[in-house]
Amino acid sequence: MRIRLATTEDAAAISRLVHSLSAKYIASQLSEEGARNLLVSMELPAIQGYLKSGYRYHVSADGELLVGVVGTRDNSHLYHLFVAESHQRSGLARKLWHVAREACMAAGNLGEFTVNSAVLALPFYRKLGFVEAGPQVNRRGVIFIPMGLRINRPEVESL
Repeated sequence: MRIRLATTEDAAAISRLVHSLSAKYIASQLSEEGARNLLVSMELPAIQGYLKSGYRYHVSADGELLVGVVGTRDNSHLYHLFVAESHQRSGLARKLWHVAREACMAAGNLGEFTVNSAVLALPFYRKLGFVEAGPQVNRRGVIFIPMGLRINRPEVESL
């Protein structure tokens, strides 16, 4: 499976994937208000807006079916990381993160990243090396744990 930079033509497929997985795994753990706010942020107009405003997305497809997506903002914030149920536990999420992380660093990030983890995703982000950066947050009913990651790169340390 190949991972490639997403284009605006991918917005509908990205929205379908992140919306369906969020509805099942994240929104079900939130209040009605939180679920509504979260899911609106994953509908097609929102994804199109992210792509147009400079968020960088990479996607992976199995044939014509989009099975994985990673999105970053400002070369430092992991915004979306989702893998279709059929491809979970295959290492695809880790591969997507690696591609996104390297793209951010090639664009100037010196090795510091953040993510707002859903409660259920906390163990996964810990496996990637992220650590909690503060207490659980409830923003407009959307609950998350802020996390950070610092990558020490030899070329950065020698500067």
